[in-house]
Amino acid sequence: MKESWKPGTLVYPLPAVLVSCGDADGERNLLTVAWTGTVCTDPAMCYISVRPERHSYGIIRRTGEFVINLTTRRLARATDWCGVRSGRDYDKFAEMGLTAAPALEVSAPVVDEAPVNIECRVRQVIPLGSHDMFLAEVVAVQADSELIDPATGRFCLERADLLAYAHGEYFTLGEAIGKFGWSVRRKKRAQR
Repeated sequence: MKESWKPGTLVYPLPAVLVSCGDADGERNLLTVAWTGTVCTDPAMCYISVRPERHSYGIIRRTGEFVINLTTRRLARATDWCGVRSGRDYDKFAEMGLTAAPALEVSAPVVDEAPVNIECRVRQVIPLGSHDMFLAEVVAVQADSELIDPATGRFCLERADLLAYAHGEYFTLGEAIGKFGWSVRRKKRAQR
């Protein structure tokens, strides 16, 4: 039997990411976001949804750039802390001992400790209600070399111990149970 649930409780789990923003003048901040994801592959596009009252909202609106930094078990404390403290009051990079490294294509810094950094340029801001969606084109991606299999060139994101968020709690991703398309692949016939 199913029960009715409040509409604000949507699709879970979500990635818990650190979004970095800032500019060449030295203004920078980190914001924890769970309302994020991929919306298109060609061109590569992502989104983040941010409440207008958040400190980072004004920075992203002004610069038109941000970086989605994927988080891991090792970054869980920093991810949570950056979501409950304001950049108006703290230098979040310094407080959490994180390294603000240069991005390849945008002015916002990347979080060097994150295994993957997705650099984005805002194409559109869509007011939704409690949050505004920043729809953005991905202009560069940096990934730790440990995530690239040297023999095959395969991107092995499962090695990163990524963080997910569901109903106010953080989780790490579990075991792999199949590859895309595994449910319809034909089994090889036994050789006679």
